[in-house]
Amino acid sequence: MDFVKSPEKTSNFHKKGKDYLNNSEIKFFLEASKKTRYPKRNYLLLLMMYRHGLRVSEGIALKKSDINLNDSRVWINRLKGGLSTEHPISGDELRAIKRYLNSREDNLPWLFVNERAMPLSRQAVSYMVNVVGEKSGIKNIHPHTLRHSCGFYLANMGYDLRLIQDYLGHRDPKHTAQYTRVASKRFEKLWT
Repeated sequence: MDFVKSPEKTSNFHKKGKDYLNNSEIKFFLEASKKTRYPKRNYLLLLMMYRHGLRVSEGIALKKSDINLNDSRVWINRLKGGLSTEHPISGDELRAIKRYLNSREDNLPWLFVNERAMPLSRQAVSYMVNVVGEKSGIKNIHPHTLRHSCGFYLANMGYDLRLIQDYLGHRDPKHTAQYTRVASKRFEKLWT
């Protein structure tokens, strides 16, 4: 799979290259994460970054106390001045959380830890994303691609701008508009 990201910096979104993964690419990517050195942790982190539109810093800052297993909820503490919210956890994600937590033998507060019993670093997540990208055959992927993929998925599902804005924690709708402008689903019935 060829994933192209334009290195050109521009304020016009339509001139940028594709910077998100579609549904089939996400499936390949997440499956490839199960073939890494720490499959349960890596799969769960990447799944949560995608499903909840997490920035790297938000993902590595998650604590076990942010997860409510009984009610299937996760508290998303948004950074960069974003709006923090509680998100539902779907069944497959809940099972992945339980599998990962059951594999842990520590009482550390962080959800995602490295082999030195410390929270993962931004560099470790970037490395992880690159390795999983190579394993899945997806080139030029970076951690923020998963956040963009979440936004584009929600837009293609037909959710309105305001809901996507709240879900991603954007204070300004201009940051969310990029997802709805290029949502292919809006064009599907033009020629039928």
